[in-house]
Amino acid sequence: MHAETPAAHATATPSARAPLLQGKVRYCITIIALLLAVLTQWLGTDSQPFAPNEWLRDQLIAVHNTDAADPRILVVDIDEASLAALGPWPWPRDRLADLAEILLTDYSARGVAFDILFPEAGSISGDQRLALLAQHASLVLAQSFDYSTTRPQVLREGQLAAPYQGPAPAAVPATGYLANHAGLAQARHVGNIGFIPDADGALRRLPLYTSFEGAYYPALALALIQCCNKETKLPAEQPTWLRIDYQRDWSAYTVVSAADILAHRIDPVSASGRLVLVGSSSLGIGDRVTTPLAANRPGLGVQAAFLSTLLDWQSGQRPPRWPGSWLAAGYALATVLGLTLALPRLAAVTSVTILAACSLLWLPLAYLISLHDASFATTGPLFTNLFLLAVAVPYQWQLTQRRSRHLLDTLRQYVAPSVVTELLRSDLADPLQPRALDVTTLIADMEGYTTQVESLPVEAAATLTRDFLDCLTGPVISHQGTLDKYTGDGLVAFWGAPLPQQEHADLAMDAACAIVRRVQEFSRQRVAAGYPPLRVRIGIESGPAMAGDFGTSFRSIYTAVGDSVNTAARLEQAAREFPHDIIVGAGTVARARRHRFTLLGERRLRGKEHLTTLYTTDPSMAVPSPHTSAQTKAGTGT
Repeated sequence: MHAETPAAHATATPSARAPLLQGKVRYCITIIALLLAVLTQWLGTDSQPFAPNEWLRDQLIAVHNTDAADPRILVVDIDEASLAALGPWPWPRDRLADLAEILLTDYSARGVAFDILFPEAGSISGDQRLALLAQHASLVLAQSFDYSTTRPQVLREGQLAAPYQGPAPAAVPATGYLANHAGLAQARHVGNIGFIPDADGALRRLPLYTSFEGAYYPALALALIQCCNKETKLPAEQPTWLRIDYQRDWSAYTVVSAADILAHRIDPVSASGRLVLVGSSSLGIGDRVTTPLAANRPGLGVQAAFLSTLLDWQSGQRPPRWPGSWLAAGYALATVLGLTLALPRLAAVTSVTILAACSLLWLPLAYLISLHDASFATTGPLFTNLFLLAVAVPYQWQLTQRRSRHLLDTLRQYVAPSVVTELLRSDLADPLQPRALDVTTLIADMEGYTTQVESLPVEAAATLTRDFLDCLTGPVISHQGTLDKYTGDGLVAFWGAPLPQQEHADLAMDAACAIVRRVQEFSRQRVAAGYPPLRVRIGIESGPAMAGDFGTSFRSIYTAVGDSVNTAARLEQAAREFPHDIIVGAGTVARARRHRFTLLGERRLRGKEHLTTLYTTDPSMAVPSPHTSAQTKAGTGT
């Protein structure tokens, strides 16, 4: 038969509401983390990107940046040297016409695009030559669209050239424009050089097409490719804004001075068959932008990078497209589910370490995916991990601390508070690990338990058992003992573990005497109420034993095992043959210093090959311990 004290019952059955609430909170945390893992992939748009994503992507761009020149592109720069040699800007229109003619004829350029606007007319001959080249040769002029919706005055300067002729593409709507003067409006190919930087001022993407008043206009680099190719290959799903692949910085492109071209100082073979961009890096002209690679870069370099990006699409050199958003979301989901399942089994430090490892592992994966997908959210899994770090890990740590406090409170019900306090202060790495200790074991039991309860109702029998166990438990705890287990109508306790105690034998004897006094008082109360008297049988023995946390993966218990423990059980059974309530073994007699014993003789105990010497004690002959007398008084209720 098994019984529990009210305190043990209370700790064994915690409120059902607490686990239910904890489960709901864990569920909510997991759902929020999963939603965050998915939603972060679509937080930004092409026109309003998510800043942290762009910052991380900039770092990844810097990793795969190369110094290798692009042999398909030649950049002709109206640089400081050209301005110093040929005069300040603006140059005569004839000189710019000469530059275009030399590139297209003497240098056999495949096509030439001017990253320059001509809103005002120049010399008649110069404008006529540029107009003829733009109508009959591979010369692309520029015009710039404005996308601002807050500008007080709409920009409409110059005359727009003929729009794109073809199926309506995805396009960015414009509100205004800066175009060339009317004399250049008949150009066959004109490209847009307008742009919108991101919120941090960096230029990361350009519109492939711009729509204005129902017409569509290509970007400058796209117009140059369309001018020189019968067929233009673009991404199957054309984005409104195309991300520029800054694989090369400005210094990686083949850049020649416009003055050198005009003076024919460049080997014609080096320019033959290339697409040429003509513009200026001069600080005086002011065409400067911020790119993911650096601040204050020439806008001409952005056009070169955009042209490289489109040429890679045109030639099929782009890596195959991966579903980057889904890969990132899948990685974040795996982290969330894995860590959510593992958190209850992990220490907080381990959880933080795993999250850090998952975040670091994501970085090379993000780099690899970024080569195949230019639009996924690079920081999605990182924000998910940050949420888990900020919410899930602290919450689980709080639950663990609460559970630890609960277990500690439970331990204090079986072990004296002073022992628990000393155990927490000890420097033992694992104080509950089984180890050999010198202990004293006390086993107590009610004599005639079956006779006592057979005539009682179930509720009365339970009350008797609980009150009797209370008489046994109080003195054990108050005398610094460790409650091993209840044995139905009795208990097993020991001293000297989990921490060694110098006077463990005397403390056990103190507890035994207090138990006898409490049972006698309880018996008198029951006799007065008309019930049969009660008697307790106690067996005590001291000796070496293995004390620690024993058990299986399903359940464990802190207990002591050894010959002295078995002997104490046999002594308790032998007490039924004596009129004495306490039977003591020789090991306890040898170790006790404050108690006197009476020899009862030798007896062959069940399971023992040799005779065992039995003793009993007279509590009146015990010398009280100064530091336990107060606890004894509290334990006996006197």
